[in-house]
Amino acid sequence: MVNTLASPAVQAVLARLFAAAAHDDEVRPVLPPGLGYDDVSPLEKSEALEDAYLPISAEAGNLLYALARAIRPETVVEFGTSFGISTVYLAAAVTDNGTGHVVTTELSGKKAQAAQANLRAAGVAGAVSLLTGDARETLAGLPGPVRLVLLDGWKDLCLPVLRQLEPILAAGALVAADDTSMASMSEYLAYVRDPGNGYTTVSFPVGDGMEISAWTGRS
Repeated sequence: MVNTLASPAVQAVLARLFAAAAHDDEVRPVLPPGLGYDDVSPLEKSEALEDAYLPISAEAGNLLYALARAIRPETVVEFGTSFGISTVYLAAAVTDNGTGHVVTTELSGKKAQAAQANLRAAGVAGAVSLLTGDARETLAGLPGPVRLVLLDGWKDLCLPVLRQLEPILAAGALVAADDTSMASMSEYLAYVRDPGNGYTTVSFPVGDGMEISAWTGRS
């Protein structure tokens, strides 16, 4: 069975990106004087951290690859491309499925440009459409059905982006949200863990936590 994830090109790109991401703690974000992250717009946060990789873990990437191989989605949506680490895992999966496409969106133009180069280097760029801009705008009008979603952009936007996508989620679609151990994900977790909102959900102990939720629809 073909496993693009194990190819030399993909492994070389992932090794390089994870090595670079290991230096995220050295990135010093520059915000307007006297302001914190809660005081600025998503674009200003993105610009302040345009050199930070903020990646999923390799274990989380392998989980996403396995999920995508198992459910064989025709459309995968990713919120928060960054430098493309998670996108490589998703693109490798749809490539190996022989069907499907990844639509990913990134607010930072600098990161989007770098991610596109990384996808080309990994040999999986043909499986990806990379959109640059605010996800609430770039994903507006996206046709469905969507069977797999990764939410890994700014945490305060994960719930708004999910709710925007709900009308085009296929029955049984899987939604993966990363970094669920962060306090800023509490509202999102409360939403998907409320059965009345149409999800069956489970927490996975990978990286900083990942919530996998299946869309069952509202009665």
